[in-house]
This record gives sequence, C-alpha cells and structure tokens, in this order.
Amino acid sequence: MNELALHTVNIPLADRSYSILIGTDLLSSAQAFEQLSHGGSALIVTNTTVSPLYADTLSTTLRSHFANVRVLVLPDGEHTKHWQTLNTLFDALLSHNFDRKSVLFALGGGVVGDMTGFAAACYMRGISFVQVPTTLLAQVDSSVGGKTGINHPMGKNMIGAFHQPLRVVCDLGTLKTLPPKEVSAGLAEVIKYGPIADSDFLDWIEGHMPALRLCDSDALAYAVRRSCEIKAWVVGKDERESGLRAILNFGHTFGHAIEAGLGYGSWLHGEAVGCGMVMAAHLSCALGLVDQAYVQRLTRVISSAGLPVMGPVLDVHDNAGRYMQLMRHDKKASDGEIRFVVIDGPGRAAVRGAPDDVVREVIERCCA
Repeated sequence: MNELALHTVNIPLADRSYSILIGTDLLSSAQAFEQLSHGGSALIVTNTTVSPLYADTLSTTLRSHFANVRVLVLPDGEHTKHWQTLNTLFDALLSHNFDRKSVLFALGGGVVGDMTGFAAACYMRGISFVQVPTTLLAQVDSSVGGKTGINHPMGKNMIGAFHQPLRVVCDLGTLKTLPPKEVSAGLAEVIKYGPIADSDFLDWIEGHMPALRLCDSDALAYAVRRSCEIKAWVVGKDERESGLRAILNFGHTFGHAIEAGLGYGSWLHGEAVGCGMVMAAHLSCALGLVDQAYVQRLTRVISSAGLPVMGPVLDVHDNAGRYMQLMRHDKKASDGEIRFVVIDGPGRAAVRGAPDDVVREVIERCCA
C-alpha cells in the first residue's frame, strides 16, 4: 500500500490507531481499501455535488472487498447538518439491514464526514467507518481525529461523539475539481497549523500561497501531509480534547459564532475560521502575547488565501454582545466563561479567558 501513497501518516491511539493515506488515484485503488471488510456490507455516504464525480469510482473499487455496496446521496451544504438529515442516514441503514459488520464510507467534505461518523458512532451502538475526504478542508482537518457530530441552531457541532475511523484515504486528485472558494476555505485550516505549532510551516505557506491556490500537486501534497502530521501528533497526545487538542480550534471560537449568527452555510466554515484567526490574533496582541507586526503578517497570509479578514455584523444594536452570547455556547467555555485559543508566541498556542471589555474591543475593531 505504501507505494500507492505519497505519504502515510499514522494516528497513534493504541487499539484505535489508524493510518492516513495521502496520494493520487487512491479512489480507484483496491489496495488503498484493503483489510477494511469483515464480511459485511458497505454504504457510501456522499452528497449531490460529490456523487456524480466520484461515487461510481469508489463503488467499483469497494466491490473488490464487499459483496454488497450501496450509495446514499444526501443534500449538500452546512445548513443540512442536522437531525433530519442524520435520520435519513439511519433510515437507509435500517431499511437495507446493515449490521455490526457493515462499514460506512464518508465520501465528501466535512459535513458528510461529520454526519457519517456520528451515524457510525450511534448505529447499533457503534460500527466502523472510513473517511474519504474530497475537500482540502476535510483532508487537513475534519477527517482526522474522530470528531463527529451535527449542528444545533444555538451552536456548531454541539451534538456528537468521538468515534475514530478505520482509515483516512486522501486522494489529492479530488482537489482538482474544487471551486476556488472551497480551496480558500481549506487553506484556512492549513494556515492555522503554523501559528499554533510550526512557525516554519507558516513561512512555507506564505511562500507557496500562489501555488496552493492554483492547486499545484506538489504544494498540495506537502500541505496536506504536514497538516496531518501536526494534527496526528496533537490527537495522539490528547484524543478527547481534555487539554492540548483544544489548540486545534484556533480561530474557531470567533468563527463558529459567525457561522451560527449568520445562519449555517452563509459563510463557508473555512471562511469563518480564517476571519476568526484574525480576530484571535488581535486578541492575542491585546493580551500582550504577540506584537502588532505578527497580527499584520498573519492577516496578510489569510487575506492572500482569498479569505475574509473582517467579521460580519451580527447585530446592529450590540454586535459584540451577540458574538459573546454565541461564543458562550462554545465547547471550550467553562462556567459561562469564554475560553479562547490564543497565540502565545510564534508557533505556540494556549487556551485562556479574556476580560469581556477586551473581547468587546477586539470584536468592534475587527467587524465591518
């Protein structure tokens, strides 16, 4: 299998350990999906955008390993990531008599991956699933680490479970069909790894941004690999986000407030995270952790990725108050106190609270 992959990244979680395969033409490689079947059926869960592009290829490949392969096509979009869509998935599993030996395959972006993983965690109290991410954002972030879930009107990803996949198969060829806006959204999750863990990687991203936005194969291969390596290291040390893993949410506290406040799907997740990182950098500066030059540099990198750097106004009467109300539903909040991932010097992150007046000032400065 290794000869098929540009790189293999291992997630070290004892008996739940698994590999991330990163390469090209993996969807059509039976070897990339070997040793996943235990005599059961396979259900490919995808969406209306991805299905016409890749569902037939993956179905043909999986028939080398599974006697029964079915495809479920869900509606596309963040606004569909809720109970009703999840129940459609359960309906399919039950109506076709899928059992504990069955394996789900999440073919799509973060929404498909999160919902498929959550369904796998719940169905018959837990069955296996495989992540087959087709967006840059999913390949570098959401497909790795076992976070699954759905949204609630009051908060993003507030209902879910930790459920690790059997494998993650990242076919870089799928990134060639992404619209530029989706590439930019994925780059937000690539960029975040620099400030929180690897300042050299941020230097590399800054120097290779034109190639990344043009989906240059070599640049994308390195970006995906390095992002997965960093996330694998963090998840291996803190699977259930009791400490270190929270740093992966850099920009997400502000970003999730933007998504919930505007309505899921108004901004892409990566767009909200990119803007959220700018806001978190300003907060880090206000707390005396980084200087203004670092904030300006990070803002330039995020802008160069084609991402927004000014937050939207969520409430014309009390915009900061609305942001803070939404952020109190963030999973890192404790006893009503909002906890933020901040930059504690280049390449280092920390989770801490901040005075409300400082947070308000940052929001007012960063919103247009």
